[in-house]
Amino acid sequence: MSTSEKQSDSTSVELLSFRVGGQDYSVDIMSVREIRGSAKATTLPRSPSFIKGVINLRGTVLPIIDLAARLGLQTGENSARNVIIVVDLGGRTVGLMVDAVSDILAIPTDDMQPPPDLAADQTRTFVSALTIVDGRMIRILDLEAVMPPQGEEAA
Repeated sequence: MSTSEKQSDSTSVELLSFRVGGQDYSVDIMSVREIRGSAKATTLPRSPSFIKGVINLRGTVLPIIDLAARLGLQTGENSARNVIIVVDLGGRTVGLMVDAVSDILAIPTDDMQPPPDLAADQTRTFVSALTIVDGRMIRILDLEAVMPPQGEEAA
């Protein structure tokens, strides 16, 4: 292992953790643009079932993904306690509707493990790594997989 590989192994990644569908997930904090309280989304016809609609964010219309529905988890009722995490991935900005934001975590990359290879498990494709924090299993989302395909966006 080269010196640069050793250095990269000892780095850490900052993650924003949150709860959705009664489970703990996280995303790379570098992709998070802001965290908003719940907002009423305007529904659009023929949009995918996991798209709650669109909101106007300071002049920009962006789609809101019901993350529980996207991940195939049980969806709860929308409430004022829901939070929208606005993320940007390669110039594509969407809002992820989650139950609650939990914490900001600094996780050493050595503590992240790849998810087990379970081809029949549909949620596996949305998880890029797993880590354990305070006895809780935290799933690190693959935002690229969570984003709707270009042709399916509601906006």
